[in-house]
Amino acid sequence: MADALLIINAGSSSIKFSAYAPGYGQDPTLMFKGQIDGIGGHPRFVARDAQGAALADRRYGDEEVSGHDAAFAVLAAWLRGMAGDAPLAAVGHRVVHGGADFAAPVLIDDGVLQKLQALVPLAPLHQPANLAGIRAVRAHQPHLPQVACFDTAFHRHHPELADRYALPEALYQGGVRRYGFHGLSYEYIAGTLPSLAPALAEGRVVVAHLGNGASMCAMKAGRSLDSTMGFTALEGLPMGTRCGALDPGIVLYLLREKNMTTDDIERLLYHECGLRGLSGLSNDVRDLLASRDPAAKLALDYFVYHASRQLGALAAVLGGLDAVVFTAGIGEHSPEIRARICNAAAWLGLRLDEAANRSGGPCITTPESHVSAWVVPTDEEMTIARHTLDILRPLQMAMAH
Repeated sequence: MADALLIINAGSSSIKFSAYAPGYGQDPTLMFKGQIDGIGGHPRFVARDAQGAALADRRYGDEEVSGHDAAFAVLAAWLRGMAGDAPLAAVGHRVVHGGADFAAPVLIDDGVLQKLQALVPLAPLHQPANLAGIRAVRAHQPHLPQVACFDTAFHRHHPELADRYALPEALYQGGVRRYGFHGLSYEYIAGTLPSLAPALAEGRVVVAHLGNGASMCAMKAGRSLDSTMGFTALEGLPMGTRCGALDPGIVLYLLREKNMTTDDIERLLYHECGLRGLSGLSNDVRDLLASRDPAAKLALDYFVYHASRQLGALAAVLGGLDAVVFTAGIGEHSPEIRARICNAAAWLGLRLDEAANRSGGPCITTPESHVSAWVVPTDEEMTIARHTLDILRPLQMAMAH
């Protein structure tokens, strides 16, 4: 594993990891990937090589991997076994919130880490896990270059009207603005469209990143013009456990009339709402589709309704629509949810090809459809690997001289 790039995507209850051969002069090449999920619950470590063959599959007791520190220790021990004495070249990290300071990937130092720590209140579900990964690597290999790649960076060139809330100027200048998220995923899709559908790469496209976290992005010529998420990753679509768009007066009501603390409200909005809150059953679309409970139907109907509503709004931002792209867990793997959103968009001139949709595309609309729809798997880790390599190259050249 000499000179490999290690990519870490740490979530609230999981750590995804992958290793790439740098491939100087071309895209990095995947060597292996895996994840530790169920952290704090029912931990499982799985790793596969680039061809999908199993390298590891182990379950742990709840107490063995009770938090991210323990999970990173498990990962580090396994990587040492894979690598022997061969050094890593660098580690790239997904960092959800870059705030107003970071509009592009950056080499991590003490100052960067301090600024990212200050953003934890804006992404309490993700940022602490992202930073735990950075600190874990520092503890084991303090001199290893680490690169932070931000979910907010792809949206940093929005028009001002899309960035602002109707708040006083001082708050906007202080960083209270609409950042948008899932940018690493959207950046990958934007980079894939030219080879998949060249005409669309310069067109008006809404990308629907639908997973446990869900958002939609209006892209024109591969650039983000607007997104459903804003200051935090709570805004916009309903999600697995997050509320989506919410009247801020509800928060005031909960504080004053229900005597909830800010911690209570944070836990509610991030962990107890969305599909789980509506259904009372699960945050997993697969469970809800399999259920006959009326509450499961309500949750799915609500999700589709708001995705369809946002699709219309983003089409208006773009001044028309050429294509819709579905990606992420639900977007890539749920033909039923795709079909429901596409059928609701018939007014835009979208005509679903049901057989193509059931088979997963990539194009899932009929030839006469005025708006095409596509299923495109995302690869945030590849995006991170590319950025990490871009930052690593000049460092290595400087060291060589």
